[in-house]
Order: sequence, then C-alpha cells, then structure tokens
Amino acid sequence: MDLKEYLKQKCQLVDQALERFLPAASELPSSLHGSMRYSVFAGGKRVRPVLMLAACEAVGGSPDAVMPAACAMEMIHTYSLIHDDLPAMDNDDFRRGNPTNHKVYGEATAILAGDALLTEAFILLSTEGQGGDPAARLRVIQEIAVAAGSRGMVGGQVVDMESEGRHDVDMATLSYIHTHKTGALIRASVRSGAIMGGASEEQFKALTRYADAIGLAFQIADDILDVEGTTEELGKDAGSDQARGKATYPALMGLEASKTRAQELVQIALDALAIFDDRAEPLRAIASYIVKRKS
Repeated sequence: MDLKEYLKQKCQLVDQALERFLPAASELPSSLHGSMRYSVFAGGKRVRPVLMLAACEAVGGSPDAVMPAACAMEMIHTYSLIHDDLPAMDNDDFRRGNPTNHKVYGEATAILAGDALLTEAFILLSTEGQGGDPAARLRVIQEIAVAAGSRGMVGGQVVDMESEGRHDVDMATLSYIHTHKTGALIRASVRSGAIMGGASEEQFKALTRYADAIGLAFQIADDILDVEGTTEELGKDAGSDQARGKATYPALMGLEASKTRAQELVQIALDALAIFDDRAEPLRAIASYIVKRKS
C-alpha cells in the first residue's frame, strides 16, 4: 500500500476535525486559545490518532465514529509535548522546527495551554453525540485516562526525569520509562480504535500485542534518531538525550543492539496481525515505518 498517501489523507482528516473541535483563536481568552492551537497545528505526524483510525478500520469499524476520540488523543499528546519542553522538564527551545510554546507565549501560558488541552480532550470524549456507542465511549475514556495519568505517561515521565544522569539505570527501569512515557498513549490509541470499531476479544488481544510492540519500537527508534539524526531532520536539537544523561536504549545496549531490538519488535507486531485481513494493511505498514522514519 501507499503509506505516504494514507498518512497524508488521514492527517488531513484529523486536522479538519481538530479545527472544528478546538476553540477558535479569537475566542476569549485569545492568548490561551492561540497557544493551544499553535502547538496542535505545529506540524505533527498525528501517529496516535492515525493508529486509532487504522485499528478501527482493521476490525471493520467506521473511522467517523472514532474521530472525536482520535482528536482527543492528539490534544493529550500535544499537551504532554508542551509540558515536556518547559524549562523545568527538558528545557527545549524547538519542537518540530518551530520555537517551543513557552518561547512564544511564555511559561505560564504554556503550562495553562497544556492543562486546557488535557481538559478539552475529556470534554470531547464525554460529549454526547460525538460518535460511538455510549458504553464503548466510557471504556475509551477509562482507557485514555489511565494511559495519560500516573500509571501511564506521567509516571513514565517522572521516572525518566529521576533517571537523568544516573549510571545505575537497569533494563527494567528503562523498559518502564519507554512503555509508559511513550508506549502508554500508543497502546491506548490502538485499543481505543479497536473498542470503537467493535473488535472481538481475540482481535482486541491481538491489537494489544501489536500496540505494545510498536510503542516500545517507536521510542527505541526515537533514541536512535537522537544519536544519528540531524537537528534539521528532527526539528529539535540532536544529541539532547546524551547531553542530559537520559536513560536510552543506545546508552544501555549500544546502537546496533538497539536497532536489532527495534526490528524484533516490528516483527512481533506484524505477527500479532496475522489474524487480520487486508483491512489491517495500514497497521502493518505503520509498524515498518516506525523504525525507518527520519524524524
């Protein structure tokens, strides 16, 4: 399949929906809403919402029903990036080739923009008539809330920060960081798409195995890109992980072993999709793309 065209089409649909769901920049307080939209429309790849749409399609569901949840996931992901870039966290000046949110709007507004995006996501998820069976939407709200909280992304972020500069980080700790900080939202994206699409129990379990594998592969690929990529390709400072003494797969396993592990995880993901027909082809292509991407 033509993955590039598929991603382009899905990204356009997600962007159109986000345009509808987000408050207008002119709506008061305009500085806050402008800040929210600045980061949401800063050129992201929309990996998480696309995965949600693709998982829904793989089990025969309608992507229209899952679009609000897909947009909510992108809002949560964007909030996490805004906060991740703050001086108290990673202190980054650029994101996706643009100045980070706090560099444009100031730290206080950036913090509040992240808070607002997180809240807006759950407003969207819980709004009646925004697609999907109410029972399925309730499951998705629970799925995404757990993935975003202290048992998921936020917990992974804390352990990541606590591990900076330490030389005693073991593989179990590194795996926890990666599967929570990055993997949790990817897992929730795929599982939410499956839920909204009406997946059987067998399909749901298979898609969970797929999601766990690509979630870890995605972060390992990020670790590798930080070593091998350029600032222009990444849209942020290359080599920043090493400069901060972050726990990464290349730092613990070496670069070549990290590449091997990423490829092993892609194969695990592909094997998990063996029960699906051609409707899962986008998920197969995305698994391979994750470790081949340059940004």
